[in-house]
Amino acid sequence: MNTLPGCSGARISGCWALRADSSCGGEGSLDRLLPSVSSGLSPRKRTTSRCKSEPPLLRTSKRTIYTAGRPPWYNEHGAQSKEAFVIGLCGGSASGKTTVARKIIEALDVPWVVLLSMDSFYKVLSEEEQARAASNDYNFDHPDAFDFGLLVYTLRKLKQGKSVKIPVYDFTMHGRQKEWKTVYGASVIIFEGIMAFADKELLKLLDMKIFVDTDSDIRLVRRLRRDITERGRDIEGVIKQYNKFVKPSFEQYIEPTMRLADIVVPRGGGNMVAIDLIVQHVHSQLEERELSVRAALASAHQAQPLPQTLCVLESTPQVRGMHTIIRNRETSRDEFIFYSKRLMRLLIERALSFLPSQVHVVQTPQGQDYEGRIFHGKRITGVSILRAGETMEPALRAVCKDVRIGKILIQTNQDTGEPELHYLRLPKDISEDHVILMDCTVSTGAAAMMAVRVLLDHDVQEEKILLVSLLMAEMGVHSVAYAFPQVKIITTAVDKKVNNVFHIIPGIGNFGDRYFGTDAPPDWSDGDMD
Repeated sequence: MNTLPGCSGARISGCWALRADSSCGGEGSLDRLLPSVSSGLSPRKRTTSRCKSEPPLLRTSKRTIYTAGRPPWYNEHGAQSKEAFVIGLCGGSASGKTTVARKIIEALDVPWVVLLSMDSFYKVLSEEEQARAASNDYNFDHPDAFDFGLLVYTLRKLKQGKSVKIPVYDFTMHGRQKEWKTVYGASVIIFEGIMAFADKELLKLLDMKIFVDTDSDIRLVRRLRRDITERGRDIEGVIKQYNKFVKPSFEQYIEPTMRLADIVVPRGGGNMVAIDLIVQHVHSQLEERELSVRAALASAHQAQPLPQTLCVLESTPQVRGMHTIIRNRETSRDEFIFYSKRLMRLLIERALSFLPSQVHVVQTPQGQDYEGRIFHGKRITGVSILRAGETMEPALRAVCKDVRIGKILIQTNQDTGEPELHYLRLPKDISEDHVILMDCTVSTGAAAMMAVRVLLDHDVQEEKILLVSLLMAEMGVHSVAYAFPQVKIITTAVDKKVNNVFHIIPGIGNFGDRYFGTDAPPDWSDGDMD
């Protein structure tokens, strides 16, 4: 047994695992960081991934926004290669579990950590139970008060890298709010609750189990302060509930689970020695899980025939002529934009022909039947990979009335060369839609694969995803098709080579820089970064 300094009898065993902002993935979570499409020709600043030496967060007066990107959580086959690392925090009511969790997050200093509270999973109360709760006669500290079925399902799905919806519990009304919170993208999950160790299926999901041990008198004082100031309770009711339910439940159900913990932390959030050692171990586990996806893609699928899921626009004189203009380094910016838009319109029209349709008969103004076709599906949603992919949105909107649009920001980390997920905003219920995924250029396919993986994690069906791109390299085509064989790929041209810095050859240059009028930094070569 290993003991932690400052933690009497604490022990470390087993493996351990991690994300940092629970709002990532929710709609509108980082709207102000998004670039917008400009209709004019004014220059725009180039956006790049932060290097490791810069702090990965922005602090405002109200919140901290984590800006470092999420590295790949899947392998070159497109399959999840590492589950999120789940830390379970158990302890009595007001023992300081949330404080310990936040201290761990702060010390980790990494993004993509989710803090999941067991308080969100109280059961929906009946009218009779509501009345008992209002008079402080309902036991919220009993295992039967929690919806373990929903909790296990949610945590398992989140650990698998999927998008989940978390109920929001209102302690003043003793019920769930109508709107649930969407959480996605966890690399580390910190799960805290009084009954965190009370269910066998739940325990199987925890990679590291921590029990926060705090003196009962301190817990009572904290509970009085919290329930009176935050939950609108009176002091008599809080003490009544504590003596009748909280204290007996702790002794019967919570305290005995201390023996299941890998680490026991006395004094809660004030025990920084214990927290520092926990953080060191989590960091070591994360380092072991690091992946190099782009390098693996570069060495795979060489000399393979192009897949049947690929559709290349017919190389008519018009298409060839437009490529000649936009590939020419001497082409002015306004000409580049004009002919790029023409190609985008043709590309989107071609992509729509792959959507499912069914026979539909209408009557013409002459009173005659006409046997036509209509879209056979629930909805069409466009998702652009920022920044260049958003230039294709007007073409999609021009041919799909009232189409919904989502956005994913993926950038290359200049230190590691790996793609990183920085931001996403997807429409609600996207799992039911046919999705047109838009990116102007695809070289290795690393960014496109990450975007497809995000859609799959949000339960979009693979066969309902269409990847559209103005220009692709053969490597990128093979990478996407091999990992996701049911995704349809539509492009206007495929170039054969990618150079040693993963730029398409002969290529088109850096599409975003040429379209938006931004200049690449001096140490960047001009090329496609996807």
